Amino acid sequence: MTSIRLSACHPCHRRAPYILPVVLAVVLAVTGVIASSGIALAGDESTASANAAASTRVFLPAVSYTDGSSDTGAHYETIPVAQQSPDGRPAALHGDLNLALRGYTATSATLGLIDYGGATDSNAPQLAGIFSDRRLPGFASAHRVYDWDWDCSADGCRGAPISYPPVTLLGLQTRLGEFLSIPSRAPEIYGGGYKALVLYAEPTRITLVYTRNDHVKAGYTVHLEGVSVDSDLLALYRQADAAGRSSLPALRNDQPLGMAQGYEIRVAIRDNGTFLDPRSRKDWWQGY
Repeated sequence: MTSIRLSACHPCHRRAPYILPVVLAVVLAVTGVIASSGIALAGDESTASANAAASTRVFLPAVSYTDGSSDTGAHYETIPVAQQSPDGRPAALHGDLNLALRGYTATSATLGLIDYGGATDSNAPQLAGIFSDRRLPGFASAHRVYDWDWDCSADGCRGAPISYPPVTLLGLQTRLGEFLSIPSRAPEIYGGGYKALVLYAEPTRITLVYTRNDHVKAGYTVHLEGVSVDSDLLALYRQADAAGRSSLPALRNDQPLGMAQGYEIRVAIRDNGTFLDPRSRKDWWQGY
């Protein structure tokens, strides 16, 4: 197991002594005048509208950087990968890992829980675990992720929107600056409480798999869009990716992976590579 606490980050050094005073001054300056804010998420064909009912509470001492990443103060480690990627494509160019390559388009659909029939996995990832208070958030928007055609070029290319289920990416209302974690799950993938492996990370998106495999072909996969990924987690991922991906960062339930950079994040969930409906009550919102 590799343990790392990186101090070098992006153009502004996260431990510079003036960071928190500056951030605090900005917060004090804008407190009372901020009402709501919209955020456009990469990959969408429409700009997200502001959530008029969103809270304006700010969580300190989190720091947000100009590239969209953040500093939650959490500590991260890598764990060994059990099975390497079968195709060897770079993660940034992989249509299963980098959701920005596929993209997604807005759709009209019920912004509430949907009751599907069929079997239920009691160990399915629970999306309420993204939030520290385990709440059922408001659903802000619905989208359809584009399919991926693996035969059109060496790395594939975007196809048509996935037609079923009708929603494959769901907007969840967030509180500005709140810490966000992985969708919670009981089984460990490695000793020490690790539940999920980071397969891809950028400052504002992250892809997680609930196995130790460097692919999405087996088990559950979660894509989070519009989240401000912790800068240390991002740096650790980039270091592991450059070193050949024999180990990758792993996360526990309730461990912050970043923070909300606005009033909405978007989530997609997959099982054995297939995109499923994030609104399904029996699967991802059990008990609500």
